[in-house]
Amino acid sequence: MFTARFIDQGSNPLLELTNECDQTLKSIEILTVFLKDEITPGGGPSQAHIKFETIKAIQPKEKAVLAHRTWINGVPVDPARDQLGRLKAIEGKAKPYVLDISWQDPEGKTRFQRIPVGH
Repeated sequence: MFTARFIDQGSNPLLELTNECDQTLKSIEILTVFLKDEITPGGGPSQAHIKFETIKAIQPKEKAVLAHRTWINGVPVDPARDQLGRLKAIEGKAKPYVLDISWQDPEGKTRFQRIPVGH
């Protein structure tokens, strides 16, 4: 139903979702993405996560850029410490994260999709 891509806007990337179907989809939500700890050797509890805004609706073939916020240790951080770039895929590298997307179809049924991302 959706395709996702990262677009560069200045120094920070943004996430763009495209509704690839021929129906209007409502209440689009991406679950919070918890990032692997980069400081603790061998990994540790997630210190950073990214929250995305909920979108009310996306028309067929329409694109939407989602606002997001990075949180580190329970505190929102300034744009200089944004972590969305870690969700951009790098060719030939594993994709350790997923965008878990939920939405309502025209009949009001909740649907789900997972899109692998990251590096």
